[in-house]
Amino acid sequence: MLACEISADRVIAARSSEKPLRLEMFTSRRLNTGAITPGLNGANVQDPSALRTAIQGALTAVGGNSKDVIAIVPDASIRVLLLDFEGLPDKQIERDQVVRFRLKKSLPFDVEKAALSYDVQRNNGSVQVVAAVSPATIIEEYESAFRDAGFAPGVLLPSSLAALGLVAAERPTLALKVDPMNITVAIAQSGALRLIRTLDNPAGYAVTAEELAEAVLPSVVFFEDTFAEKIAEILVSGAADLAHIAPLLHQQTGAHVQELAPSTTSEQNLSGEKLPPSLMAGVAGALLG
Repeated sequence: MLACEISADRVIAARSSEKPLRLEMFTSRRLNTGAITPGLNGANVQDPSALRTAIQGALTAVGGNSKDVIAIVPDASIRVLLLDFEGLPDKQIERDQVVRFRLKKSLPFDVEKAALSYDVQRNNGSVQVVAAVSPATIIEEYESAFRDAGFAPGVLLPSSLAALGLVAAERPTLALKVDPMNITVAIAQSGALRLIRTLDNPAGYAVTAEELAEAVLPSVVFFEDTFAEKIAEILVSGAADLAHIAPLLHQQTGAHVQELAPSTTSEQNLSGEKLPPSLMAGVAGALLG
């Protein structure tokens, strides 16, 4: 199985084995600043040739003969929302219409022309939908980049949802994903997503512990007030210095703070570039979750 994550500054590709289920190898390719500009209101792929070359080089290095790939794209390119319903129609086409209608007031683009996927969770008579939606033109940009590189993107995920594949969330768990453009906060409990927010990150790699704590705390307060439970664990991935942010996050939340990364370190790095393990959370979660 193959997974490949596109971010604003690089492409990471990885391959997993089935027996045993583990990451076998990975590699990365750098992208020049401005090649990808993630967002919902315009073109994301500014340099199609550079992206195609990066994808092709990374996936060819790890892929063997496989052409099917799980594609992972920046959080800013897909909006993920949690919607509560009293009930939903049984027929798929009617259910789609109801979900799209609810999304209309929440999004800055035409929902009727958007790509939409959602999961329905039922619990004690309540119905919650986890919806992922993006302009169809933006999804087509990313899928075309994979097809032009000679690969077939069978599944496409936002980075934070892919990384949640590594999160068991038996206890209330906050997953903090930091990239050069955004900060995503996701809270899961008993295997279900309870909250997800993607915020701008104007500081990029220079984001401070105080800025991250300021981004995290409103979500912590909301969850603890709503569900009357404390966040037990905070898992951090992406462009964040855990040594600097962990003490402050622990001090302000009381939660155990650690890196979100694959549990093994035996995979072979083919890129020649040493990557922080937490940058592997997206591809690892997609392949191992």
